[in-house]
Order: sequence, then C-alpha cells, then structure tokens
Amino acid sequence: MAELPQTSHIRLDRRGPVLHLWLNRPEVRNALSQQMVTEILAAFAAIADDRAVRVVVLRGAGGTFCAGADIRNLSAAREAPPPGAADEVKENNRRFGTMMETVNAAPQAVIAAVEGFAMGGGFGLACVADVTIATADAVFAMSEVKIGVVPAAISPFVVKRIGLTAARRFGVSGARLSGAEAREVGLAHLAVLDATALDAAVRDASNQVLACAPGAVAATKRLMLRAAGPTPMAELLGDAADAFAAAVRSAEGREGTKAFVEKRKPSWFVQVD
Repeated sequence: MAELPQTSHIRLDRRGPVLHLWLNRPEVRNALSQQMVTEILAAFAAIADDRAVRVVVLRGAGGTFCAGADIRNLSAAREAPPPGAADEVKENNRRFGTMMETVNAAPQAVIAAVEGFAMGGGFGLACVADVTIATADAVFAMSEVKIGVVPAAISPFVVKRIGLTAARRFGVSGARLSGAEAREVGLAHLAVLDATALDAAVRDASNQVLACAPGAVAATKRLMLRAAGPTPMAELLGDAADAFAAAVRSAEGREGTKAFVEKRKPSWFVQVD
C-alpha cells in the first residue's frame, strides 16, 4: 500500500480503494497555490503504481470546488525577470500544466465532484476527470480573460473535453455556465440537485468503477488518451490488439472470464458505502 505524503493545502482521506483528495484552502475558495500544485503532484506520484487505489475523488473543502489560481501570487509578478534569470511565472504555469497532465493520465479513475465555483484552473481540473459530477447550481467559467490573463495550461484540455467551438466561446468571453449547462456542453457527465445528491452520485460512480478490473481500467485509459491524439489509426489499432491480447491472458482476464462463466463476482469486485 502506497504511503501518502504529508500535506497542508490538500487533505487526503483514503477509504479502502477510494482516495478522496480535498482541495483544502476554503478560506480562499480553494484557490490553487504553488504548494497545492506540488502536493497534488506528490499525491498522484505516490499512487501511480498502486492498483489498490482504484478511484480518486477530487473535491473542494468548504462547499466550493476551486476558484482558480491564487491571484495574489499573480499580482505580485508584474515585472519581467532580468535577462538570463529564471521566469518564475512561466515555470509555475508549466508546473500547473504538468499537474493537469498527471491527473488526466492517472491510471486510476478520477471523479471530480463539483459544487460552488469551478473557475479557471478549477474549470480545467473538471475537464481532466474521467467522471465529472456537478450540482445543478455550480458555477463554471474560464475566468482568466476577465482579469487580463490567458487560460494557458487548461486550454488544451478544455478543447479536448468540450470541442473547439464551445471552448472558444467560454475562452474569449469568460461566460459563466451552471452545472446543468456544463452537462449540456459535455463538461460534466451528470448534474445533481444538491450536495447530498452529489455525495450519493460520487458513491454510485465509485462503485461502478470498483466493479471493474483495475488493470483493465488503467489500460483502457491509456488507449483512449492515445486515440484522442495524433497517433495514426493503423498504429493505434495494432497497439489496441496488443493490449487486448495481453489483457485476455492476464490474471485479471483469466479471473474475469472464469467468473463470468461461473456466474459469480470477480475477485476485484468491491463496493463502498
């Protein structure tokens, strides 16, 4: 079992095969600090090879998901660095992009539970989850342009999630959309009534994943992410055939097909309350 890192800007709560990762700066609506980014990266690194962790639930403490970047950090970085000096603003944004990429490609199923605000980077995090569930009154926005900056690291993931047409609309206007509207454009998969219903929906989504083989889930994610990229179809289908054959011959594949024939649950099947 992976040893989870010590944290101060996020809170990690492991409940069996489900890791709840709480953005934990409620006093600033869980604005993304560099420390928070570092801790999220460390948390995902700790579980990268741990198939006992099968679901990661992203959620914000205090009733809101994430208000985006910590603007106080940005406002203090108005001047360009001297020639030859490191550009801290650029490096920090690139590190945020690495975090987005890490969450996106995690071998576990990632569920984002969104209530309150999902602005800027929070909007981006909602786009890299495998399953995004929002309360109907949640507020989403690519809010960066409202303060004169660019939704840089999140834009590629937003375009992949909701398509260029919708992404352009929200990117250039900063327009807000509700959780119900987020579902309509494909950003959220499910919109629920309130926080109580959100808890129930997260539990249901987790249990759906936990009925599936963890190795097969990880391989499926890898294949689908490659399919969304520029890989030629012939190469992709060859890789898919390799993955299928390996899965059929794996311990999971043997157990799953045997369980199906014997009309029983496979060994990995668990459910959470």
